Amino acid sequence: MVRTIEEINEKLKKGKAVVFTAEEAVKMAAEQGVKKCAEQIDVVTCATFGAMCSSGAMLNFGHSEPPIRMSQITLNGVEAYGGLAAVDTYIGATQAGKTTGIEYGGAHVIEDLIAGKEIELHALSSGTDCYTRTEVHTRITLADLNQAYLFNPRNAYQNYSAATNSTNKTKRTYMGTLLPNMGNVTYSTSGELSPLLKDPKLRTIGIGTRVFLCGGEGYVVFEGTQAVNNAEQLPGGDMLYSGYTLAVIGDMKGMKSDYIKAATFDGYGSTLYVGLGIPVPVIDEDMMADLAVPNDRLYTYIYDYGISTRSKKALKLVSYAQLRSGEVELNGRKVRTAPLSSLYKARRIAQELKEKLLDGSFVMTVPAAKLPYRDTFKGLDADRRL
Repeated sequence: MVRTIEEINEKLKKGKAVVFTAEEAVKMAAEQGVKKCAEQIDVVTCATFGAMCSSGAMLNFGHSEPPIRMSQITLNGVEAYGGLAAVDTYIGATQAGKTTGIEYGGAHVIEDLIAGKEIELHALSSGTDCYTRTEVHTRITLADLNQAYLFNPRNAYQNYSAATNSTNKTKRTYMGTLLPNMGNVTYSTSGELSPLLKDPKLRTIGIGTRVFLCGGEGYVVFEGTQAVNNAEQLPGGDMLYSGYTLAVIGDMKGMKSDYIKAATFDGYGSTLYVGLGIPVPVIDEDMMADLAVPNDRLYTYIYDYGISTRSKKALKLVSYAQLRSGEVELNGRKVRTAPLSSLYKARRIAQELKEKLLDGSFVMTVPAAKLPYRDTFKGLDADRRL
């Protein structure tokens, strides 16, 4: 049994396709087997809603009268990049406010824009013959902008590690607040809903894949930064995939604030919670076999985030079923677990994407090219002599 994306799209157009969410597909496979699922299901919707720090927005303000070439830019007191063309800028999610610090940063500006709120724009310039104006201080909304799109260099992390802290001091990290002496474990990946765990070999997700992005539509534009194709066969035969990421883009004017949220991690910084959904076409039985893998056969490692090093110590291999149970065993005692991502929102995204596919308001695309394969991840030599 082999299907193409074009054939599945035609079935969707005729109202004859069968679409399941990832959790529904896992349940059916457990009850009826992979082969029957492959015969009956055409598309499986996958989703995640988690903190994705490597996110940001490209904005174009339009030209003032007289015009200005903006070089120093703030939005609600948060610095945006001024090294592009005259009235273009990029604002990163983790940029802290000049006076508000991490409590209000770039992520909050992006959320406020999508929510339709007014934003204070302040821009300075040294002035040129063709751009004579040297200052702009005004207010803008999303509707005022010519272009406003999320361009997120690293989203949809395939399988993030879980975190704990072996030291006797509380650690405040991008994995949340970690209590002393392995007092808690945090994790982020949405398990059997996670898009890159459901298509781990990137057979259907590629450059040009249309995605559900923050309530609107977006596209995979390239591999995400730090992407690496890690695959480890575990003793029981299951595979542990980790490391791949996606760069995605989407029009902010079509997004909903319900699916994009700014947040502040205490003692660490601001971040952006991004809602991302990807439809995975069931092109053959092997594809269905990957889609059918449940939480108790999807694994990640718990790492010690108490020590500041890029080569963190792996403490234990655990399944997502164990993590979701609320506790795992570490060093002979039970330790509480807590998710940093929202399973509730991920489920909503998967369901909404399913409905959009069925009613024809979302159409799958055939990738223009395969995503690059990366088998190495380089570190930075910070001590190289100048």
